[in-house]
Amino acid sequence: MFTALVNDFRDADHLSPQRMSKRLRLPLVEFARIARLHRNTLANPASPAVQARLEPIARILAQVEELTGNPDQAIVWFRHQPLPGHDGRTAQDLVEAGQSNAVLAYLEDLRDGAYA
Repeated sequence: MFTALVNDFRDADHLSPQRMSKRLRLPLVEFARIARLHRNTLANPASPAVQARLEPIARILAQVEELTGNPDQAIVWFRHQPLPGHDGRTAQDLVEAGQSNAVLAYLEDLRDGAYA
């Protein structure tokens, strides 16, 4: 899962919510909402609770970066590309709704040759 984008997200031994929000060009408060974290929880970014919420986002973005070959395209896809079969919702929308697994399943189908 170590792509250029995920490496940008890391701060020592953990994913950094501040780095992720900056790279995604989102205010930290909005990123916290998408990750389903209270902004005060971000005061301890290395905590297991924070890492558990950030890890699926990093996995999604890493997989998209591997598919596109471009970290910036992965970010645009995550934030703006509606996913088929999800009523026009984007990966970001689904993550915010607690449906990261649906995005990961969609990406697995793409890797397995399903038509986008």
